[in-house]
Amino acid sequence: MCCTRSNQASSRGIDVRALGRLVFLLLIALGGGCSENLSTNRPYILSTATTGGTYYPVGVALATITKAHLYDTEGITLSAISSAGSMENIKLMRDNQAQFAILQGIFVPWAWNGDGPISRPQPWLRTISALWQNTDHFVLTRELATTGTITDIAALNGERFVIGARNSGAERSGSHILDALGIDFRNSTSLAYMGYGATANAIQDGTIVGMNVPAGVPVTAITRAFAMVGEDLTLLSFTEEQLELVNRKYPLWSRYEIPGDTYPNLPETIQTISHPNVFAVRADIPDEDVYQITKAIFENLAALHEIHKATREVTLDKALVGLGAPLHPGAARYYREQGIEIPPELTPP
Repeated sequence: MCCTRSNQASSRGIDVRALGRLVFLLLIALGGGCSENLSTNRPYILSTATTGGTYYPVGVALATITKAHLYDTEGITLSAISSAGSMENIKLMRDNQAQFAILQGIFVPWAWNGDGPISRPQPWLRTISALWQNTDHFVLTRELATTGTITDIAALNGERFVIGARNSGAERSGSHILDALGIDFRNSTSLAYMGYGATANAIQDGTIVGMNVPAGVPVTAITRAFAMVGEDLTLLSFTEEQLELVNRKYPLWSRYEIPGDTYPNLPETIQTISHPNVFAVRADIPDEDVYQITKAIFENLAALHEIHKATREVTLDKALVGLGAPLHPGAARYYREQGIEIPPELTPP
């Protein structure tokens, strides 16, 4: 009896130990699977600009397309965040607080070469694609727009003018344009610094006489301003000579025609200028991830075009126009697959 009980206990002991080993192996398998899943999730940050412009809604659209097409299969997501614009985006990317960003075109060669407001070259910068045209909207009250061209800013005699939010793309690109034209706006105006939404409110309240709003047409803040203030505002135009001066160092700008009635109470067509916005990325982001994101965007352009009218300018044949810095290898791989030749200056280092 004792022997039988001992054998039964031993048998039960063996069964328990076997069961324990089985549970242990299952836990390892489950744990390994969980770790593998976590390791393949790549949540990236896409930095845009203030919510009153075009960058933020387009950034949300890019993030939405990426998650919809890549999260389940690749574990890749983009989260769009608002920022002060291109200048802050460069800093966020440099510090790896954002891995992707939308930049005004002029900021790309500035960052790559260490020029303009960026004192040192940024070797981590790579590009993915040109996006839509960043159209310059220099707005002024009609009574002060004596010629209707950008030179009217030189004669404001201390009136309050918004150049953009501090350290924003609007401030820096607007300053670049006015400096290239020899307009001493720092002395001819009382400069104010605001985001697009606050600027639209300020011009309605009469606390400013004009503003600089570079963004894709139509711009929410410009629509609001013209809807609220009515016929008392106008957009300033650019001549061919002025366009040539702006392009003297970096030939990125081209003529852009804003058709009449694009904005409320503005029936006339305005001849302004624009240059492309650029979808940028850090060089250390895996090639496969950038390839998949590039592919997802260009294979779902119809969805992107539905989000904002400005994105209808985003096309594969214009993807490499005005980039200003080398492509990321992942993006270059996609373009080569599409039969697009990569210019030497855009070939990844």
